[in-house]
Amino acid sequence: MPDEPKTLDPAARPAATAGDSPAPDRDRPVGTAPRDTEATTATQATPTTPATPGASAAPGTPAAPAVPVHRRFLVPVVLGLVLAALNLRPAITSLGALLEEVSEGLHMSGSVAGVLTSVPPLCFAVFGITAPRLARRFGPAAVVCAGMAAIFAGLVLRPLAGGTAAFLAASALALMGIAVSNVLMPVIVKRYFPDRVGTMTGLYSMALALGTSVAAAATVPMTDALGGDWRLGLGVWAVLAALAVLPWLPLLRDHDGGRAGASRTDTGASHMGAGSPRMDTGAPRTEAKAPAQAAAPRVTRSRTAWALGAFFGLQATGAYITMGWMPQIFRDAGVPASTAGVLLAVTMVMGVPLAFVIPRLATRMKTQGPIVVALALCGLGGYTGLFLAPAAGAWVWAVLLGVSNCAFPLALTMIGLRSRTGAGVVRLSAFAQSVGYLISIPGPLLVGVLYQHSGGWGLPIALMGGLMVPQMIVGILAGRDRTVEDEC
Repeated sequence: MPDEPKTLDPAARPAATAGDSPAPDRDRPVGTAPRDTEATTATQATPTTPATPGASAAPGTPAAPAVPVHRRFLVPVVLGLVLAALNLRPAITSLGALLEEVSEGLHMSGSVAGVLTSVPPLCFAVFGITAPRLARRFGPAAVVCAGMAAIFAGLVLRPLAGGTAAFLAASALALMGIAVSNVLMPVIVKRYFPDRVGTMTGLYSMALALGTSVAAAATVPMTDALGGDWRLGLGVWAVLAALAVLPWLPLLRDHDGGRAGASRTDTGASHMGAGSPRMDTGAPRTEAKAPAQAAAPRVTRSRTAWALGAFFGLQATGAYITMGWMPQIFRDAGVPASTAGVLLAVTMVMGVPLAFVIPRLATRMKTQGPIVVALALCGLGGYTGLFLAPAAGAWVWAVLLGVSNCAFPLALTMIGLRSRTGAGVVRLSAFAQSVGYLISIPGPLLVGVLYQHSGGWGLPIALMGGLMVPQMIVGILAGRDRTVEDEC
């Protein structure tokens, strides 16, 4: 990923001399605004020189305003982010709402159903790690476009499966598309909106929560309206995935933001933050190259990166257990199937407003530990309620767990805050999400095994609540005011 902001026109890059001093806010995380406020516009923060490439402004010449990236790209990017985010969870939550029907239709045991709920984090870990390499070769927009196409294909093929193996294979195809898109969403935001990281992260997190909740609430009613066939109820979400492919097609022509731009990730551009304009010093191109470590920090050496990966993994464990099993918990407590789906939707819809507020709040705080603690305490309250009175206080527990699940947009925001360079964001995003999803794999499977062998939900719910404690600890560590470049 190139480190120059995509809100600037390539022809309007500023010229500089070798004696230029670094930007005064160079030490703050890339693409984020100053702690107290976000920049109002890119044009206010970035002076530019005349549009002639390589030309230097005469002494005393007033700086011209920055030229935004061509508007034909801005609209598709915003629309593409929203539609892509809407498609990042329906493949999972629609299955959770119909898990009992799918299990009966494909003759699955409780343990096999637990394996099915563990497939999403497994695919996210395996395929998500490939996202940086694919983005460097083809460009992030092209990879996200392919990801949306894979989601569409998987959702079309899944209802046609005649057995468990084919169903898992089709699900894996859709989840592969979700995996690479998961990793590249923060990267797309950094590329095109380096001065609006909190706002744009909140926007697509809000859309993600909306898609999650709508799929949870609408799948059962739509299935009933379509004759009660669970295959049709799952397959209808392919329509939304098809729509998500379209906005990314114009971005395939954004060659400066594509393969050529990505190749500059490992060059001298890495010396500048993604929120700062790239400087043309006039030096030979060979002198512009930076050491590989500067361009792409070895995040495996960073304690912050490991803490962020663990935090991501523990919040993902809770999220996928909730999406996969919470409707069944309520149904076993005597709640009707349609109401159980709505309760899951309530849990997911809490992320719609909070996913927009939390990233903006996090970018204004020096450390994000207080937010981590508040979200974990809500999770503890929700799981305690599920343990003691799952049906009596169902709506309250659904709300509390929905607030707790907003650790996901917080984790995405911290990925941007914990790296100073554009290359660092790519590496940290892939590392934290891949490590995190690997950590989350056993959770849903273990819940299924405990449920089958204990004959109730007491032990599984105790496990879910207990995981809130380590999540709180590693989240506080990940939220400290430092970057991975400081530790590598």
